[in-house]
Amino acid sequence: MTPPAVHVPRSILVTGGAGFIGANFVEHVLATDAEARVTTLDALTYAGSLDNLDEVIANARHDFVRGDITDASMVRSIIADRRIDTIVHFAAESHVDRSISGPAAFIGTNLVGTFTLLEAARSEWTGPSRARPVRFHHVSTDEVFGSLNETDPPFVESTPYAPNSPYSASKAGSDHLVRAYHHTYGLPCVVTNCSNNYGPYQHPEKFIPTVIRSAVAGLPIPIYGAGLNVRDWLHVSDHCRAIDTVVRRGRAGQTYLVGGRSEHRNIDIARQICGILDELNPRSSGTYDELLTSVTDRAGHDFRYAIDCGLIESELGWRAEETFESGIRKTVRWYLANPRLLERPL
Repeated sequence: MTPPAVHVPRSILVTGGAGFIGANFVEHVLATDAEARVTTLDALTYAGSLDNLDEVIANARHDFVRGDITDASMVRSIIADRRIDTIVHFAAESHVDRSISGPAAFIGTNLVGTFTLLEAARSEWTGPSRARPVRFHHVSTDEVFGSLNETDPPFVESTPYAPNSPYSASKAGSDHLVRAYHHTYGLPCVVTNCSNNYGPYQHPEKFIPTVIRSAVAGLPIPIYGAGLNVRDWLHVSDHCRAIDTVVRRGRAGQTYLVGGRSEHRNIDIARQICGILDELNPRSSGTYDELLTSVTDRAGHDFRYAIDCGLIESELGWRAEETFESGIRKTVRWYLANPRLLERPL
């Protein structure tokens, strides 16, 4: 196989950069590339916050623009005026529960928004007079592949799509749009599908922050059903390194799966967090696992996700560095040190 050409980003547009993974990625790029400039574009919905960018907001190589990715004229002007050579597309509605109760926003942001970005990139980047090296990186999810049972092998890049929620269906559609723009128009695109992320800045509606938030508040810790659903967990710092690696050295047109090789049942994760909290922030009486409470299961709840990340490991040399044990302890410590992040409205 011919080694992929190295892409050197110098002006990066990060959509959804005030959200959980996006903010971590912006920090990562500015800390590891002394020449790259980053423009963060975020609509600052409930899931995004300028507080997530506190570490970089004053950096001379970083600019923040508040705006919606479905605004075609704004997106085109950003790409043209700032000579954007790399788009890293995080912006998405991402909470499955919200997609069940209100799917329209997911179609608007995840499908129409991705289409708008692709059209703007195609307009600005293609044609005989536009030859600068460019890259469109689309960040997606393993949920597009559907659900596994206990004995199924993990997802691979060739696993057929079988989304089961409005969220995963909207992400599957956006993946297909990116693939189509590469194959039809020659737009240099790559896609990464990741497993469940955790770490700093994650919104408290998500599972791990929900466990921590409920526990420290002395409230019932909600667990869907018996908590037997299985996810592969990836620390956000490892995910950001993977995205940066694929942006720079991934093959255009290729999909790479990114996972932590760390499958755990929800109930076991909740108990592990409770044990860490018992050690770091003991209750006045009793233990945190006494707060674990079964609640009605999510409609259509996928049983298991798991990723085989062998391609990115063998081709690009990336590997997860955090074990779940080291990563979850760091995450609990971070939220205890930053309690305001747990107090955001749900």
